[in-house]
Amino acid sequence: MADGPTDPKGQIESELEGPICWITFNNSSRMNALNAEMWSALPKIVLDADADPSVRVLVLRGAGEKAFSAGADISEFGTARTGKSAKSYDQLSYAAFTSIMNCTKPTIAMIHGYCMGGGMELAMCCDLRYGAQGATFAIPAAKLGVGYDPRWIRPLLSTLSASQAKEVLLTGRRFEDAEAQRMGIISQLLPPDALEEETRALAQMIADNAPLAVQAAKRCVDEMFNAPENPDMDALDRMIENCHQSDDYAEGQAAFMEKRKPTFQGK
Repeated sequence: MADGPTDPKGQIESELEGPICWITFNNSSRMNALNAEMWSALPKIVLDADADPSVRVLVLRGAGEKAFSAGADISEFGTARTGKSAKSYDQLSYAAFTSIMNCTKPTIAMIHGYCMGGGMELAMCCDLRYGAQGATFAIPAAKLGVGYDPRWIRPLLSTLSASQAKEVLLTGRRFEDAEAQRMGIISQLLPPDALEEETRALAQMIADNAPLAVQAAKRCVDEMFNAPENPDMDALDRMIENCHQSDDYAEGQAAFMEKRKPTFQGK
């Protein structure tokens, strides 16, 4: 799988490890902040991984251990995010967020250090989030005079209450690791030296399950959350029926009866 842009000021790297696709924000001189080229590159990287039948789980992380991502590269704001160009810049960000939210395969954010602004939003777009002790979270848009796009609220509300989301946005303050876990921003808080091992174990546990069943479960939860009053039940029913008609369903039953680990093919 091809990497993202090769600009030495920042790039997004993609690496396959068996059924796991590791997507790394690499801009260490700016705490892995995403510049415009990185925002532009992320949707294709996610879409390519989603389309790759060998990939079953995507893991997003920041290079090193100082930051998941400090968000958008503020050094570009004076030119790329001012006046009329601000809307175009926000559209780049939203395309990146949407690619993660719409990914049919499970996504995990592995978080070291600073997880700020657009970086926190990227993490909140993921299905699951594991964090290292010492991780810090904030969306300081109000402190920068940045109007927070209403399209970016949904990922926050998938985890936070309305009151919690307002506190994050209205105060712009930092939330340290233990408070972030209590709020549900991260589901697991781990020692820094255990984070990658535990995240890999989680990804592998998911990857070992039947892909069609995993994707159906993810879609059902997302559909019930995003359209609670009018979920597309026909589409969801078709996904469930496909599971029951699949070779993997037969393999799961056979493995259970034979007391062995199943080998699922995603078909």
